Order: sequence, then structure tokens, then C-alpha cells
Amino acid sequence: MSHTPTVAIVGSGPIGSAYARVILESNPGARVVMFEAGPQLTAVPGESVRNIADPDAKARAREMSQGPQSGAFRESLGIPAGVVVEGMFTARQGTHLLDFGGPGSAHAPSFPAAAAATNVGGQGAHWTCAIPRPAFSEKIGFIADDEWEELIEAAEALLHAQSDAFSDSPIGSAIRSVLHDEFGDELPAGYGVGTLPVAGDPQPDGSMVWAGADTVLGPLIEDGTPESARFELRDLALVRRIEHEKGEVTGLTVEDLRTREVGFFPADAVVVAADAFRSPQLLWASGIRPRALGRYLTEHHVVITTIALDDTRMSGLVSDDEFSAELARRAQNAADPVAAVNRIPFSEPDHPFSLQVMYAENPPFQLDPSHPSAGNRWGYVNMGYGVRKHPRFEDSVTFDDGELDYRGFPNMTIEYALTDAEQPEIEEATARLRRAGAALGAFVAEPRLLPNGSSLHYMGTMRMGADDDGTSVADPWSRVWGYDNLIVGGNALIPTANTMNPTLMSVAIAVRGARRIAEQLAERAAERTEELAR
Repeated sequence: MSHTPTVAIVGSGPIGSAYARVILESNPGARVVMFEAGPQLTAVPGESVRNIADPDAKARAREMSQGPQSGAFRESLGIPAGVVVEGMFTARQGTHLLDFGGPGSAHAPSFPAAAAATNVGGQGAHWTCAIPRPAFSEKIGFIADDEWEELIEAAEALLHAQSDAFSDSPIGSAIRSVLHDEFGDELPAGYGVGTLPVAGDPQPDGSMVWAGADTVLGPLIEDGTPESARFELRDLALVRRIEHEKGEVTGLTVEDLRTREVGFFPADAVVVAADAFRSPQLLWASGIRPRALGRYLTEHHVVITTIALDDTRMSGLVSDDEFSAELARRAQNAADPVAAVNRIPFSEPDHPFSLQVMYAENPPFQLDPSHPSAGNRWGYVNMGYGVRKHPRFEDSVTFDDGELDYRGFPNMTIEYALTDAEQPEIEEATARLRRAGAALGAFVAEPRLLPNGSSLHYMGTMRMGADDDGTSVADPWSRVWGYDNLIVGGNALIPTANTMNPTLMSVAIAVRGARRIAEQLAERAAERTEELAR
């Protein structure tokens, strides 16, 4: 009797999707079943909500992903309606706070903006699609540079990377010119002012179709492809436990949130790629508890401001005809507020930050009509410096078996603090943000450090390492130490201090892990064939 190697994936975001695609394309005999606790938001599984043109449909899709406030799916996602006050618990459209103040919520007073999305596509349905490459100490030291370069290129292909999106925007070019005049002499070659790489597909009208998990899944969700015949996505399917014995994973215990039926799903390998909080929570609930699980929590802190672009400076770099043509082109796609995105990337030793500068015609908040910058002809830029958090064992999410959260899992407590390692870099980033703002125009909002957790880029809680020395959860191929067939994925694996959007880096790590598990499955299948032939 033949055996089809089956991989179960927990989580349907870009990382889980990368695992699914690479495994199925690398191993034509394998099968992948993906489990997602949230609902499917769009007709195409995992599509970016940013691509929805109708405002009401977009708002509904975001509401459905907000976990405790997920509209018609609220009860199936676990919080009784009586403890929910609409809008109170949402950190950002499409997400929900982990510590929402209700019974069984996470305890996160020192990380108040910690949030998640619960839907097919995960945060990939809501993200900004920024995919800068890690550099210098952001990279993983135990992966050779030549292999790392190839992994990054593979990840960029999966995400449909665009290195020069909006490069033809006259205003974007003018902003780069101003920033180069201000900072160019201080930056190393190759790490100066430029456009921000993003994930998506440029359209003839100058707009973008933004990438989501659907982009990564590719042929797995296309009718009639060989890969789609071996792929299954189950939404509203909550994985309760990873089953294992004697160092080997045997499958998953899964609850169907529509019917409340609980059953066992056997698997030859399991990939856990939920997020940096709920993935380690699942491992803990399953009795898989490496010393470093939940520890070394990091994010990149963000110092932000909003600037009204200066008329004199912009008009000296952009003609009236160029400006009118850009506005006319943008009017064809008014639903997407982003017109151009520039950046100054991380570099060492003198620029250990990442600056992102997003141009928009309107500010991100309502301005009083009497405000001197209200209705600014040249529009606005929303700017933020990303500042790294140096990993510490003490920064962590821990779990309490004696207190359950709203889904019935061991409840979380997040402990986190900024230290003397971060404060000088935050102060320097703030000073640089003031320089950038003054060069570009007038401050509409004063530079400010966002609350802990605001980046939504949480890393380190399942960090990978070169050795099983108690400071990491996973080996260099993303396998949990002591388990050959339990793989973890996502930003949580990143062991370094980072200042930038980590999705590209996490997809690259996933490509490496997926290739290894596809090889293992093929080797095991060959061994079974040999045994049957004897």
C-alpha cells in the first residue's frame, strides 16, 4: 500500500503559505493540509484586503479578522458577546489586541499594543507589503552569505518583490532628493536614500495589486494545477494540540469552530506558523517546552511623525505639469492612499536604524480646517524610524497552565522593557527624524515613540540557533530541538536585533526549512518503498 506523505501547517499567513508551496513544488508526492483558526475574508484565499476597492466590503473584511470582534464569527472564535464592546480592543484595522481587558485576555501592561489578526492570510491580508532586505548584524550569522543571498532571492520571487515601486513618482523623487541632500554624505555606498522594496504587482495605471498569502500560494490555489490537487486549506479550524510521542510528532488535535467537533489529524510532519505569541503558546499547551520558548521577545520600536511638504522646496523640484499628471494618475485608484514610499536602510556602524517615508495626499488623521497645514497642496509624508531591540532572556511571553485564555489555552503574560541598550538609539533616531522633517516641511505631528508592540513585528520567541544550548527553540533548519518532524516558522525565529519589516527575512528562513522537510519526506518515502520491496 502506498503512503502519501502529509504535512500539516498551522497558520495561513505568508510563512505558512511559503512552506506549503515550497514543499509541494519540491516533493511531487507530498500532500499539505493547512489549518487556520480564522475565517476566509476574500473570494481568493489570503488576498490582501488593501486590494478591495469597495469601502464597505473592505471594512467588513477587516472586521471579520479582528478575532474577538469578528462579526458573525465572534462566537466561534471564542469570546462571548457579553464581554465585547465594539472597537475597544482593536489596535489597528484588521487586528485585535492580545490584552483586550476581558476575561482570559493576555496580561501585557508593558507591551500594550501587542496585536494579532485571525483570518486566512494572517497579517498578510493587512500588512504594508514592505520587504527590505536585512543587512549587517540583522542577518543570521550561521547561514553562509552565498546561501543567504539565494534564499532571499527565492523569498523575493515568492512575494513578487518590486525594488523600484513608485520610482517614477515626481514627488517621490523630490522627497529622495531632499533627504539625500540632508543625509547622503553620512551614509555608506549602497545604503543611501532610495525607494522601499515592496511586495505586489504594478499595474498599467500606476497602482499596485498588493501581495498577500495568495501571491505566495500561487499555483496551490489555482484551478487544475498539480499542486492544487495536493493542497487543502481549512478555515475556522483551531488546532488545540500537537500530538507527539518519544520525540516524534504524530499529528494534530483540531476543533472545527463551526461544529465544535474535535478530532485527530495524522501527519508525517507539522509546521507551526501562527504568530510570535500563539505559536509558542500552542507548543507550550502541547507539552513542548524548550527553555527559550517565549523568551528573547523583540520588535523594532518606531519613532514617527507627520510632515506637510513645503511648497517652495517641492515646487523647485516638481513642475506644475508633473504634479498635475501625478495627481490625475492617482485619482484612478483613490482607494489606495500610498503614492510613493522611500527609505534610508539600516547600516552599521553609523546608521543603526531604518527610515521609511510614505507620501500621501492626506494626513493619517483629521486636521482641523483652521490648522495651518490643513489642505496642504503638496500633501504629506508619514515618516518613521525603526529602532532595534537587543534580545534579552527577560523580555518574554510566559504561559500559565492554571489560568486559561478566551480560547482555553494557557494564558499569556508579556514582560518587556526598554533598557540602556535601546535608549541612546531611540534618542538618536528622534533627532534624525527632526532633521528629516525640517528638511521636508512643517511638522503636523511632533515626533513620538509609539507604545511597545506598535510595530506588529514581533520576533525572537521561537528563535533559531546554531546549537542546542538553551538559548534557542529551533535548529538552523527551523526544526524544534529534539523533533525531526516538528518545524516552526515566522518572525518568532529571528534571533537578531532588527530595525525593519521582517517578512522577507522570515520567508527566506521558511524556504530553507521547507526544502529540508521536503527532502526528509522524500527520503522516508524511499525507505518505505525499499522495505515493501523486500
